Amino acid sequence: MKTITVAKGDGIGPEIMDATLEIIMTAGAQLNIEEIEVGEKVYLGGNTSGISDASWDIIRKNKIFLKAPITTPQGKGYKSLNVTTRKFLGLYANIRPCKSLHPFVATKHPDMDIVIIRENEEDLYAGIEHQQTDEVVQCLKLISRPGCEKIVRYAFEFAKKYNRKKVTCFTKDNIMKQTDGLFHKVFEEIASEYPDIENEHWIVDIGAAKMADTPEVFDVIVMPNLYGDIMSDIAAQITGSVGLAGSSNIGEECAMFEAIHGSAPRRAGQNLANPSGLLQGAIMMLIHIGQTEIAEKVQNAWLKTIEDGIHTYDIYKEGVSNKKVGTREFAQEVINNLGKAPKTLNTVSYDNENPIQLPKYKRKPLAKKELLGVDVFVHWEGTEANAIAKKLEALNNGNLHLSMITNRGIKVWPNGFDETFCTDHWRCRFSAQKDNTTKEQVVQLLSDAITKDIDVIKTENLYAFDGTPSFSLGQGQ
Repeated sequence: MKTITVAKGDGIGPEIMDATLEIIMTAGAQLNIEEIEVGEKVYLGGNTSGISDASWDIIRKNKIFLKAPITTPQGKGYKSLNVTTRKFLGLYANIRPCKSLHPFVATKHPDMDIVIIRENEEDLYAGIEHQQTDEVVQCLKLISRPGCEKIVRYAFEFAKKYNRKKVTCFTKDNIMKQTDGLFHKVFEEIASEYPDIENEHWIVDIGAAKMADTPEVFDVIVMPNLYGDIMSDIAAQITGSVGLAGSSNIGEECAMFEAIHGSAPRRAGQNLANPSGLLQGAIMMLIHIGQTEIAEKVQNAWLKTIEDGIHTYDIYKEGVSNKKVGTREFAQEVINNLGKAPKTLNTVSYDNENPIQLPKYKRKPLAKKELLGVDVFVHWEGTEANAIAKKLEALNNGNLHLSMITNRGIKVWPNGFDETFCTDHWRCRFSAQKDNTTKEQVVQLLSDAITKDIDVIKTENLYAFDGTPSFSLGQGQ
């Protein structure tokens, strides 16, 4: 008997959770359930995280969390509990299978069978944002080597475990050469350790186009957080419906299972919602905790229900579906099919298996780190790059000299174009005239900026690691 934590969530959450639990418990799942309340009521009760400390304690004690969709109130600084949970619990891998159920669920891609493995803890989902000037806000994109190594290795271990033939990496490293470049580099390093598994890399935009057009050429796809979030919803939709897809969130200690869709408050309380996505998440949970016989029984009953044309409104189609049912009726049909198997769709069989365990991350030897200069970000209301350059050149000291100014990334000095539109946010690069500089020289430059009434809003030191400059050039530089 395994004790799990359950949250029924908001909107359609309680309905689809009740349906899911009824199905898996009737099938014989050996579970004790501790229910917690998270989401909208907790937010509106004054807790901006959407979860109490006592609920965290229960989740951490039980290690397994089955969560229905929740509603995050708009505005007022409320943070997404989904993102918070994944990061607090170290749930670094998000696994989202997307498989066609042709011809019983309408799709243009009858042979589609892909698994998207999404990095879950970092990237733009760090949620570090600042307003810096009247006209410009920023969001920091953080990519770490440990984060890349864990998710890429998980993707290859997943492919190995489930006899998948190929792992594809999507990034945008032709533009983001440092962040996405690191993800791609780590992918190449780890791919070399799995010679029996084909590997390839696609730029995410053309990869997305290819997946939307010809998804059958892909197998396992691994991506940074933002791309994985977007692409997994697209993949689920083109198999037939986002409402059919579940996901697992896997960490070294804990795991969370859920539907990939939201709380759909407009459908709440109407006995309309499709519980399939959350049910798929629950099946992944049962596999994870070793109750594979129950997982098989439920999945085959669900497949037979879909095959019989017993469909909720979201996938119901005249001429294909046989009966339109509500949430409770769909759950009862699945229960009636427990112990039965589909005839056309492939029957599933899960081996008794243990979760994928990765080796602990080993930090690499420290690189030689040299300070080559500093990017000084300035709030200035003028529009002429030459004018701000003249002000900033007064900050040149014995080793740090102004070498470039960009505006929203594009070089505007020296030799900028009059046609380039400039806002009030200027990146001003001061480069060392010798091989390196010191932090004391940077501090002196910033001190001089104060005396000259230059509004410095942030700085970024420019480093070389083992002799390689590790910062971006200006666009057009």
